[in-house]
Amino acid sequence: MIPYLVALRAIVLREGLRFIHQRERFVAALVRPLVWLLVFAAGFRAALGLSIIPPYATYITYETYIVPGLCGMILLFNGMQSSLSLVYDRETGSMRLLLTAPLPRGWLLFCKLLGSTAISIVQVYTFLAIAALFGIEMNAWGYVAALPALVISGLMLGALGLALSSFIKQLENFAGVMNFVIFPMFFLSSALYPLWKMAESSPLLRDICAFNPFTHAVELIRFALYMQFNGMALLWVLLATVLFMACALWGYDPARGMVKRKG
Repeated sequence: MIPYLVALRAIVLREGLRFIHQRERFVAALVRPLVWLLVFAAGFRAALGLSIIPPYATYITYETYIVPGLCGMILLFNGMQSSLSLVYDRETGSMRLLLTAPLPRGWLLFCKLLGSTAISIVQVYTFLAIAALFGIEMNAWGYVAALPALVISGLMLGALGLALSSFIKQLENFAGVMNFVIFPMFFLSSALYPLWKMAESSPLLRDICAFNPFTHAVELIRFALYMQFNGMALLWVLLATVLFMACALWGYDPARGMVKRKG
């Protein structure tokens, strides 16, 4: 197990050092959700009234409702940012060097995934601390209970980024592909409005949102913050993680994926 742990430590440390040297990335990760929380929520508060729905026992403000969705936003954008670094590493050749290490390809990709997820969680808890300063507080134990949900959701979204990075040939194509992934996943979810509100507008859109794995990641985080368990959301997130990771392994297999066609 020693070589596996050495590889894990090296890859996670590399991700951490890269994040520390890119301070603007940390700021950008917080600016997006804070703009939604402090600016857009003020305008949507009156337009989107919320009824009492699980896990809430009383009426809540719109700002309180969107906090779990904004946590998911941080995980989503950081997962995609991590996949961008993979595309860059592949163009510079360092990714090929990593994948030639005498360890299973799946373990190397998992180490990369774990490193990016750890960074995402640091960003999420920083955002939650700032939100608490503005009066949006959760139960203290809710922050602890949310950690497993954040880890699982971060792994799922990071695995999605891994899968996408394996099929993007050039860095220039990354932005276009991400626009067709990030924004539909975020807006067609329960991050900004509950599914019953979407059903009032279009049952079809509601069904699309219910099928979206990001919706279930957000709901998993939402329930965890209130120390409740959402088994269906957990199942969907785990299934999506397995699917995305399988796609990433296929894509980074030199016998079949993009690595061979670029080599």
